[in-house]
Amino acid sequence: MQTEISSGPAFAFGEITLAPGSSVRVEAGAMAMTRGDVAMTTSTRGGFLKGLRRSLGGESFFVNDFTSQAGGLVAVAAPLPGDMTHIPLTGGTLLVQSGSWVASDPTVEVDSAWGGSKSFFSGEGLLLLRCSGHGDLLIASYGAIRGYTLNEGETMTLDTGHVVAFDDTIHYAVRKSGGWKSTLLGGEGLVTDFTGPGRLWLQTRNSSELVSWLAVRLPSQRDSSS
Repeated sequence: MQTEISSGPAFAFGEITLAPGSSVRVEAGAMAMTRGDVAMTTSTRGGFLKGLRRSLGGESFFVNDFTSQAGGLVAVAAPLPGDMTHIPLTGGTLLVQSGSWVASDPTVEVDSAWGGSKSFFSGEGLLLLRCSGHGDLLIASYGAIRGYTLNEGETMTLDTGHVVAFDDTIHYAVRKSGGWKSTLLGGEGLVTDFTGPGRLWLQTRNSSELVSWLAVRLPSQRDSSS
């Protein structure tokens, strides 16, 4: 998947060049533009249950496949302002936060039907998608994306709302940021401890904090009715 990313890290825009006879799978609603010989088909890619599992993982029930017979271009953009990055998979597995998957080669399997996501779901509502196989992915974030490589036994702690993706070779554990006092009064919630080896990506902004910031500034239903 030949990809060019521009306008980042604030308003990243991904342009995917399709060679003749190739295709790309795109999250529903993420397509911003097509150019040249490009045809689109919409499906659940695996039937009703597969689409349902993907929707429970924070993605759309349907996905769009864009195919070109003579060569073309598909451009994608995420719903929130932020960054985008290209990640190759060579047979391994990447765990991606719900809402961050934008596009991938059709050879990459995207699924949320695995037990590890429950640890995040029981925390701050962060669901994880399991992306595996051979091929390329495009993932997006709210804010800029920073990538790190953890050595064997090396640990990094992230606020759960800043997690974007990580290799499944990394061990992780979700916990409170401190005692109940610091959790309630210090403005921090849950954090995740990651222990290498493997790759890890974080986003520099937290979408949950954006929602909280907007909630106190937007007029309530009672205010609008008075």
